[in-house]
Amino acid sequence: MSEYVTKETFEKMKEELHRMKTIDRPAASKAIAEAREKGDLKENAEYDSAKEAQGLLEAKIKQLEGAIATAKIVDPGTIDTSRVAILTKVTITNVATKKTVTYQIVGEKEADLKAGKISASSPIGKGLLGKSKGEVAEVQAPTGMIKFKVEEITI
Repeated sequence: MSEYVTKETFEKMKEELHRMKTIDRPAASKAIAEAREKGDLKENAEYDSAKEAQGLLEAKIKQLEGAIATAKIVDPGTIDTSRVAILTKVTITNVATKKTVTYQIVGEKEADLKAGKISASSPIGKGLLGKSKGEVAEVQAPTGMIKFKVEEITI
């Protein structure tokens, strides 16, 4: 499945992949070689640990390569603010509590609730996508149905 990301996040993903391949991978190989030199591999916990760490690193590299290959870069300049979409900032009011909050709808890789960024695949994100100013989104939460009124949509 492709992931919507900003150009900035895409560049960070490429930098992280480069670091993993050029710094972390050689370090893992070196750790295995050092552990191998310490004798019998059958009873060498250090060797087993180094091999396991290398396996986890290779899995992370493969996952990141896949994410980069399928990433869809979203340009903020092309976003239509008449409806809630990826990268829009949406101000919503909880109909029951009258509490108003603003969230930016982002892809899963960028989601950070403390920074006001929620994933488009989260329950609230899914409920808000496609809504226009003034519409009410009904979101199924563990505590029951929550209604949010869309107050404003910006970039």
